Amino acid sequence: MTTMLTPETLLRGYAAGIFPMSEGRDDPEIFWVDPRERGVMPLDGFHISRSLGKHIAKEPFQIRINTTFDAVVEGCADRDETWINGPIATLYSALHRAGYAHALEVWEDQTLVGGVYGVTLGAAFFGESMFSRRTNASKIALAYLVHRLRVGGFTLFDTQFVTPHLTSLGAIEIPRAMYHAQLERALGQEADFTRAPEMPPVQDVIQRSTQTS
Repeated sequence: MTTMLTPETLLRGYAAGIFPMSEGRDDPEIFWVDPRERGVMPLDGFHISRSLGKHIAKEPFQIRINTTFDAVVEGCADRDETWINGPIATLYSALHRAGYAHALEVWEDQTLVGGVYGVTLGAAFFGESMFSRRTNASKIALAYLVHRLRVGGFTLFDTQFVTPHLTSLGAIEIPRAMYHAQLERALGQEADFTRAPEMPPVQDVIQRSTQTS
């Protein structure tokens, strides 16, 4: 365990296939994680229910990129149990200022109601955490995020672990060796998180997803 991580060390860790966590908000220690089974979201396998597709089509929220990164991290940490402690939040803020960490934000008028943030290296996006304060806000955030990653040329969306929420949208687990092979290929490619417009045509977001009943 260590509390002396730097943004540069953090990036080297991602490139090596590991990521940081803490035991809780008030625990200052940080440790590295390298799961035997790694969660990933296949960018050609993201799927949404027809009801969610109809909800997205109504455009109930506004999507913004990187306008309040630290607030998204704070929103992700605002729960009873969290692995995001103060040092980790500070590290991601530094990575954001350096252009390596990004947030996709979900707004309802002038209120931040959801979002997701992660780190980019090459054509890999390392999803860190997401939050939702309105029904379907996190699912809508992921739909727009997957569209952005596709348009930007990303080939790997690392979710670290899978949850029932992510599995319902198409996330799968792959063995560590397979993940490292995909990561190596992605690090050798280029991608651009900011290539897509903040609010792409909603039909583009829906039609690129597999819809289920």
